[in-house]
Amino acid sequence: MLRLLASGCARGPGPGVGARPVAGLCHPGLRQSRQASDAPRNQPPSPELVARSVGVCSMMRLPVQTSPEGLDAAFIGVPLDTGTSNRPGARFGPRRIREESVMLRTVNPSTGALPFQSLTVADLGDVNVNLYNLQDSCRRIQEAYEKIVAAGCIPLTLGGDHTITYPILQAMAKKHGPVGLLHVDAHTDTTDKALGEKLYHGAPFRRCVDEGLLDCKRVAQIGIRGYSTTLDPYRYNRSQGFRVVLAEDCWMKSLVPLMAEIRQQMGGKPIYISFDIDALDPAYAPGTGTPEIAGLTPSQALEIIRGCQGLNVVGCDLVEVSPPYDLSGNTALLAANLLFEMLCALPKVTTV
Repeated sequence: MLRLLASGCARGPGPGVGARPVAGLCHPGLRQSRQASDAPRNQPPSPELVARSVGVCSMMRLPVQTSPEGLDAAFIGVPLDTGTSNRPGARFGPRRIREESVMLRTVNPSTGALPFQSLTVADLGDVNVNLYNLQDSCRRIQEAYEKIVAAGCIPLTLGGDHTITYPILQAMAKKHGPVGLLHVDAHTDTTDKALGEKLYHGAPFRRCVDEGLLDCKRVAQIGIRGYSTTLDPYRYNRSQGFRVVLAEDCWMKSLVPLMAEIRQQMGGKPIYISFDIDALDPAYAPGTGTPEIAGLTPSQALEIIRGCQGLNVVGCDLVEVSPPYDLSGNTALLAANLLFEMLCALPKVTTV
């Protein structure tokens, strides 16, 4: 189900032994191994040794692997934007985020996180979505993620529009049961339907509630804002038990105290992080399909993700980057950095 990228530049530091591909995963020629416990872990190449312009676009120039077997975490692209309601282009998001990820390095001095000394990580390429059929794409995404999650691999997803989170959470719930959700976004994405359709990027969490995929008392939505057609647009969310934190309640303040409350709300049970780049003010992230003014800042985004350290995070996504509206590349650069921060916040990552 995954269409993979390949390059010798993306190989890990040690020799590889061919691994059996998981059924249903496409593979154009590269074979990566299940690493032995005493083998060196995958490491992004240092720009002091390999120029940033060298190699193909894998996330952080990590090895491209055909199978999730043996991985603790993996980056996966879902290049789908047929669920968008305004500006398209998020299908190009995974590729552009990978391009900008060459600026990332292996250690997070701000948090002390050492992800690549703690976890075996690779890039699993892209889900082979069907751009002509949204329902079929969702089926393909769910099937691909069921294989990833069953292998014990934590997925970090490069979107794609927000529709993709619905089939991902279907796969998550199949293994973990209803999960908690930290949803960072300008929009609640709980509309029931639009133009008669129940499947699009404004409805993924409504569908998740309908199917019992979420532990609704452990759902928090941060950064919500924008105009509405009603005076109480958040009634449904709060009636389900969601905590809704409006962007205006975050203006000009640190979100560290808020995240202390969120950690208490989430407890030790599995949670999923879904981050829509339009949560950020369009001054920082203009390359997105449905921008809303007066959003969060990059420093607040870092506080949110870093505030998830210690939680039982079972998966993450970063969605709605639309490169055609991101002429400088800054939106994709910000997205790449936030995905690295998510990696650093995963369980079992050593901090010093």
